[in-house]
Amino acid sequence: MKKSALITGILGQDGPYLAKFLLEKGYKVYGLVRRYSNPNFDNLDYLGITGQVEYVEGDLTDESSLYNVIKNLRSEEIYNLAAQSFVGHSWEMAKLTTEVNALGVLYLLNSIKTFAPTTRFYQASTSEMFGLGHTNGYQDEGTPFHPRSPYGISKLYAYWMTVNFRESYNLFTSNGILFNHESPIRSLQFVTRKITDGVARIKAGLTKKLALGNLEARRDWGFAGDYVEGIYLMLQQEKPDDYVLGTGENHSVKEFVEAAFAAAGIAKWQDYIVIDPRFKRPAEVPSLKANPKKAKDKLGWEPKASFKELVKMMIEADLKRYGVS
Repeated sequence: MKKSALITGILGQDGPYLAKFLLEKGYKVYGLVRRYSNPNFDNLDYLGITGQVEYVEGDLTDESSLYNVIKNLRSEEIYNLAAQSFVGHSWEMAKLTTEVNALGVLYLLNSIKTFAPTTRFYQASTSEMFGLGHTNGYQDEGTPFHPRSPYGISKLYAYWMTVNFRESYNLFTSNGILFNHESPIRSLQFVTRKITDGVARIKAGLTKKLALGNLEARRDWGFAGDYVEGIYLMLQQEKPDDYVLGTGENHSVKEFVEAAFAAAGIAKWQDYIVIDPRFKRPAEVPSLKANPKKAKDKLGWEPKASFKELVKMMIEADLKRYGVS
């Protein structure tokens, strides 16, 4: 019998990469899609796996729908990747962000406890939970949390609820605290893809300027395709635990811009950038940098793609989308 896995957030960035990884390992993969929606399968199409996933209807804000999904599937593994994940929008959509990112996880955990207590559960946590917290400039599993956005706060609720169900009901629940991870299928709302898409549009002659906010914010950026292997490994361990995944280095938004223009063969990037205060956040997180030692030691996981390789990969994909060789 094939092992089966349910992935929420199957239409996002990480879901398709994880689905492809699991399919290659022989899993039966189910993808949760919202009811009454018009699903966009572009990211799954990009990876060529749309027809290999079985889709089930459900909604993280509807507990009864999750009860039915978990009861009917009873998958060996559940990966919760669904979220309102755009930090910038979380101030304007704090209620929705909380309902999906926090309460949705509670509903999932309750469903697992009731109908599938042997299922292994992965919760997609985030480095945004750390906010201003750091340990000698790095963040690891022991760093105090100090979130600076409704997004980070909602994810912190989900993190602790995942820990609580593990400790209270002896469920196999693990948090992956992932630092920023990007790819050619990252949504255009995110600054990295906004940059690579904007640079590609400039190269194609479709626009002359790229508007951005804070160029000094520093993030630990890796490739999403590398990170899904770490996610998978968390649920293969003898005991559940929480792990930080990151590269251990960080770069500013300005450095990302420089690398993107260089990869596209455009000189003097400063001539094309406009700073727009609308894109600055009410409370900024100045720097995030992972210490992924635990994941390396216990999971044997390390990222493969370098920062420059990631930027080049994203630029080349966007140039191709605009027909620029």
